[in-house]
Amino acid sequence: MSPVQFSQAEKSLLIDKLQRYFSRELDQELEQFDADFLLDFFTKELGAVYYNRGLFDAQTLMSQKLELISEQIVELELPVG
Repeated sequence: MSPVQFSQAEKSLLIDKLQRYFSRELDQELEQFDADFLLDFFTKELGAVYYNRGLFDAQTLMSQKLELISEQIVELELPVG
């Protein structure tokens, strides 16, 4: 897996969310540089966990849909004899 890369707009949005969280929940000001550094840390150290969970969820959903399709195909079978 290649490293996660955010567009500048995505990164700005995420940094803004971090800064608002720190201000609202922790009553601390998080400067732009620190928020950028923290976002990079989260992305590098925790990103793979969220990414893998997303893959697992997608695989589970796909398996469920394939099961449903298989059942629907069986229902289309014509009687023989």
